[in-house]
Amino acid sequence: MKTVRNPFLIAMLCLIGAMATSTFAADAKSPPKKGETVPDFELNELYSGEAVSLKDKLEEGPVVLVVLRGFPGKQCPACTQQVGGLLQNADAISAAGAQVVMVYPGLGKDLEQRAREFFEKHKLPKGFIVVTDPDYGFTNKYNLRWDAPNETAYPSTFVVGKEGKVKHVHTSKTHGNRTNPKEIVKALKES
Repeated sequence: MKTVRNPFLIAMLCLIGAMATSTFAADAKSPPKKGETVPDFELNELYSGEAVSLKDKLEEGPVVLVVLRGFPGKQCPACTQQVGGLLQNADAISAAGAQVVMVYPGLGKDLEQRAREFFEKHKLPKGFIVVTDPDYGFTNKYNLRWDAPNETAYPSTFVVGKEGKVKHVHTSKTHGNRTNPKEIVKALKES
């Protein structure tokens, strides 16, 4: 076997290896993608305190999983607008046989109080529930943690079919740019 002694060639091989490793690492830390099976989770429902698992919800039909920003120091106006849009389309979502699970992430201290403050303005119809994600267990599992000052999670929406596969996904790396409810209804009709 011949030893490579060309410094330029060695540097290029190292660079290619580093790029391949970083690409793999980035993929390993990305949120679930369209066509992938989402990890199960169990979180407590905000009002009843009952444990809710994705697996159990999927037995009833498709799930629209909405990850909000929670309380990053104030209630998020973009989240308020997003929830309002979902509620305006509740009949169409329900007609597609789906349920909506909204995840409110944050630090465990005062999380339920903050979530109740946020949702006190919203009357949730049948098939819509809110679960809290204390200390980001779910958020980290789904690789959605926005780990920056005054941030919590990347706002995300997943339409998950009964078999647990992602039919539609949208993750925003900004406060805005949320999924349009019509996209959700379209994805539900296609699944």
